Amino acid sequence: MNYFENKNILLIICGGISAYKSLEIIRLLRKSGSHVKTILTKSAKEFVTPLSVSSLSQEKVYDDIFSVENEAEMDHISLSRWADAILVAPITANTISKVASGSAEDLASTVLLASNKQIFLAPAMNVRMWEHPSTKENILKLKNFGYKFIGPEIGDMACGEYGEGKMTEPNEIKNTLKNYFSNIKKNKKFKALVTAGPTNEYIDPVRFITNKSSGKQGYEIAKCLRDNGFDTTLISGTPNIKTLDGVNLVSVETAEEMFKETLNNLPADVAIFSAAVSDFKVKNYNDTKIKKSEKLNLELEKNIDILNHISNHNSLRPKITIGFAAETNDIKKNARTKLNEKNCDWIVANDISDQTIGFGSDLNKISIFYKDKPEENFHKMKKSLVAEEIVKRVIQQIN
Repeated sequence: MNYFENKNILLIICGGISAYKSLEIIRLLRKSGSHVKTILTKSAKEFVTPLSVSSLSQEKVYDDIFSVENEAEMDHISLSRWADAILVAPITANTISKVASGSAEDLASTVLLASNKQIFLAPAMNVRMWEHPSTKENILKLKNFGYKFIGPEIGDMACGEYGEGKMTEPNEIKNTLKNYFSNIKKNKKFKALVTAGPTNEYIDPVRFITNKSSGKQGYEIAKCLRDNGFDTTLISGTPNIKTLDGVNLVSVETAEEMFKETLNNLPADVAIFSAAVSDFKVKNYNDTKIKKSEKLNLELEKNIDILNHISNHNSLRPKITIGFAAETNDIKKNARTKLNEKNCDWIVANDISDQTIGFGSDLNKISIFYKDKPEENFHKMKKSLVAEEIVKRVIQQIN
């Protein structure tokens, strides 16, 4: 199957000796059936000419954000919306720095800032530049923003030195894009369900019991599943969570509502239960607001265990069922116990005793516990990267 057929790829070429390889990238993509439009930075034109690029792409070359003719059509928006994917090859240390800082000083950086598509970066620079702490810091920022890096490779450089920093060969770059498009194509047949955020258990019409969950991790997982082609539903107990284009968002409040909506959205191929569902609800709910002068005694009763119910009912159980465990101590022991008791395939555990990660934070540090193999432990990272690690493993297993 040709996964490139009629795909629109925007190629941004930056200045550097490796820019000549971009011509081969254009040729390979065009030969595979893609439509290719290009942006040349000012320094890129010192290495390749607009004429050679347009001859190969059979498209107009864009190179100046201040062109009245171009910007009348809002090219920095229209180009990013036209593309199915954006590739920057080569990308220099200078451009990496600009993009990491949110710069929008030319057409290339403005398109990247305005894009809503997956962006791939193929770096090319001297080994010392690649290893410089500022470059490493910028790369980490871009990975946290969701940019995908292709390479660089280790090898001989044009400057005569040897090391990491050599641009990945055009055929490998093409294969990375092919894998991206093929995953999306394959995953479109799969339905994914994600639960996120806290639940509210009402005491009276104005008061409720809840927890500190923000829903951010579940949101990022749903977003990553969507970006990888899954038909995704997010059931969220967080009322202020942003809507996600291409994700079916179902808002709930109580554990009972979340349970009902989970059942309503089954069957699914993958279910990831990241919500922090309240274990208990108030048994003696008051229909009217309780006054300060009244004596308040709360009687609690257990909520239904959504994960346990779904995992242990074969007619409903998704092919991959994943639970979350937010723990303050004995993480490994508690995660293993939960994995066995709930009968799920994986447990994703995180330590919420560390106040810099977990609830409310943009960071998380997880371990994934499996039924049939040793656990995997990850370092502290952005929740968007945690989502990528989880979804990458889901794709490997489901395919």
